[in-house]
Amino acid sequence: MKLHLGCGKKFIAGFVHIDLLDLDHIDYKTSVDDLHFAGDNSVDLIYASHVLEHFGRNEYKKVLMEWFRVLKPNGILRVAVPDFGAVVKYYNDNPKDLELLLGLVVGGQKANQNDYHNMIFDENLLTEKLKCVGFREVALYDWRNTEHCDLDDFSQAYLPHMDKENGLLMSLNIEAMK
Repeated sequence: MKLHLGCGKKFIAGFVHIDLLDLDHIDYKTSVDDLHFAGDNSVDLIYASHVLEHFGRNEYKKVLMEWFRVLKPNGILRVAVPDFGAVVKYYNDNPKDLELLLGLVVGGQKANQNDYHNMIFDENLLTEKLKCVGFREVALYDWRNTEHCDLDDFSQAYLPHMDKENGLLMSLNIEAMK
């Protein structure tokens, strides 16, 4: 089984879709921190793009533990979050463009009451926390080399917008094995 957590309007064939939104393709309308429908060690792959940052600094570790619980041994967690390191780099190079970075740091704050970011991550912090939960072989992944590379989601967020050849990737894309 493959899970697409916090999928919103995005659909990936062959995945089970989980979100709080009430859309036709949603298989389980539940929060991504409560995967009650999945047994321990029952999931092959979890894909969670720009959802973990919606949990607070004292909550996100429990979310990672829930994801770890449902993954099979050698199962893969593929997580994407706004990259605070990239935000800082972009801001340092373009201090007059703060408006472009607000959504990455604080969320869109328009879609619904959950459209707020409550946590920031860089590669070191997220890697450390994934390892603390029990994940191993934690490394960056290239969205181009995934089975969902044709899905235009926030794991492919660049500045300047949509400049996937010359822009700066603003998403921290990390893959970890259980």
